[in-house]
Amino acid sequence: MFRDALTVLAKDLRIERRSKVTSTQIAPFGIIVLLLFAFGLDDLIVRGPGESSKDTISAAAISAGLFWLATLFAALLAVQRAAALEHSDGGRDGLRLSGLDPGAIFLGKATAVFLQLAILEVILSGGVLLLFGATLRNPLLLAATAVPATIVLATTGTIYATLTAGDRSRDTLVPLLEFPLVAPILLAAAQATRAA
Repeated sequence: MFRDALTVLAKDLRIERRSKVTSTQIAPFGIIVLLLFAFGLDDLIVRGPGESSKDTISAAAISAGLFWLATLFAALLAVQRAAALEHSDGGRDGLRLSGLDPGAIFLGKATAVFLQLAILEVILSGGVLLLFGATLRNPLLLAATAVPATIVLATTGTIYATLTAGDRSRDTLVPLLEFPLVAPILLAAAQATRAA
């Protein structure tokens, strides 16, 4: 099973390396989301050690939640892209006929999405530190938070994107199905990231 999963993982990463969708579309989208939040909330955010008041919010209090929102939005693009790869040109049927274990196909695709999201999160972390003036006090806590939250985003997104790949309304169905499921995980991840 793991050999089959590695085959699917290598295939998806090879396609990504050639198409560069993560680096040319998904990562810039995540950065743009952070920029929009930074500019939209600029008057309300107090950067640095200043105290927040009734009309302002400290950057440390808000940056963790905005990081996970940007990650969630970019994750939607990543999982829908991964599912679209198999749906177009009969790739899905080819995988079924290949004799690969269906569980291995899922594991390989989810791992590919996880790796893409992990790279994206490193980029977005830099953006949060730069745009919001947040400081990283505990990188181990951040890693211990990001890994399970990213696993949840990658696996649930892969499941729902695969299930809805042939549907006309797949672009709206995946968020409708995934958001309620991942909301508690991302709320906990935002709190842990805030502590980090």
